[in-house]
Amino acid sequence: MIGPGESSEGLRHESARCHLRPVRSENQREASIEDQLRICRARAAREGWTVVGEFSDAAISGTKEKRPGFVALRDAARAGKCDVILAESLDRFSRDLEHVAAFYKQVTFCRVKLVTLAEGEISDFHVGVKGAMGALYLKDLAAKTHRGLEGRLRKGHCITTPAYGYRVVRRTGASSGRALRSRCCAGPSPARAC
Repeated sequence: MIGPGESSEGLRHESARCHLRPVRSENQREASIEDQLRICRARAAREGWTVVGEFSDAAISGTKEKRPGFVALRDAARAGKCDVILAESLDRFSRDLEHVAAFYKQVTFCRVKLVTLAEGEISDFHVGVKGAMGALYLKDLAAKTHRGLEGRLRKGHCITTPAYGYRVVRRTGASSGRALRSRCCAGPSPARAC
């Protein structure tokens, strides 16, 4: 295996590490990480880079800084174990502007290039613009989520699974609520009354 900066012909040979984080949505596919790996490996091969490590954070929000794969990738860059970090896009590292900026600052200080398939080689400009776009996306998503939850509550729908020990009671009319209250007041617990 060729290490960072070494080549059998004496030419500069770069080693790459890939970072992957699946898209989290209702339409998320199980193969998201495999798809990202495939396209990152293809890019590395075209550039002549040797992939020496792959990191992923499946089912962990991109808003969390202390994701195991993300932390291990940052530590590998600090230890000089790669020359290039490759990902599908900048938001695969984080959607939090502060995290993206800190990560970029740390890896560039270690003389590691940050490259994405969507943006190319990352610069200060990309971090500022794409980092702000990621943060705005999260803010917009939170507002839409809260709007949707409020709408479901106003229609009388449950917005989550019932707490342990409870179950959903479907109302069929005004009398069912009165019957339930009368059974509860008569002595048995609400769980038994249902």
